Amino acid sequence: MIEPALTVICYSAFVIYATWSVFSGTNVVFDSYVSPFFSTWLGFGLIRVPVIGILIPILAVIPLGLRGSCYYYRKSYFRSFFWDPPACAIQELKRGRYRGETRFPWVLNNYHRYFLVLSLIVVVFLWVDVVRAFTYQGHFFVGLGSVVMLVNVILLSLYSLTCHSFRYLMGGRIDRFSKARAGMLWQRATMTLNRMNPLHGAWAWYSMFSVALTDVYIRLLMAGVIHEPRWIF
Repeated sequence: MIEPALTVICYSAFVIYATWSVFSGTNVVFDSYVSPFFSTWLGFGLIRVPVIGILIPILAVIPLGLRGSCYYYRKSYFRSFFWDPPACAIQELKRGRYRGETRFPWVLNNYHRYFLVLSLIVVVFLWVDVVRAFTYQGHFFVGLGSVVMLVNVILLSLYSLTCHSFRYLMGGRIDRFSKARAGMLWQRATMTLNRMNPLHGAWAWYSMFSVALTDVYIRLLMAGVIHEPRWIF
């Protein structure tokens, strides 16, 4: 009973907080720090295109779609929110004719691999934000916020790259590695992902907390509640 209850509390709190943060009307940006729920600029050098109005809803919908359709999360929230199944070795509850994932919103689970590809693009944006988080007024610097953002994007990358669908994209789609172009490379990538995949659930939890904590940290800096240590080089 304790584990399902904690799961319900944590998932609900994250969704409520993320929804409030994205649609609160405040752009969570402090100096060179950007919340993972937001992004300020897309571009390099002199070519810069403001896309905050585009990225905010994308960053809100895509990660939610990925986590909502994730195999680990589906197992977790079905057992915790819906008690389906309520426990091992207990008969399935009767709810009429079984329809599988053919009805809304469960049919969206069939698009998990597409949510993954879009999420990988979002992760690239977040890595760009992290690189910029180590630059202040043209100088390289290290702040606690830089480290927080770096840890967060590493955890998000590990969560995305250990996904079952990513393993399929790397090698699961290949019938015979010996006959495929660069087959040995694909095989090594697949075997590496096979070893990493059992930790997918752990990265799911760690990354969920890190996203929220990073957003909270930058908001506290914006409000002047905390002052971080910085080293400018």
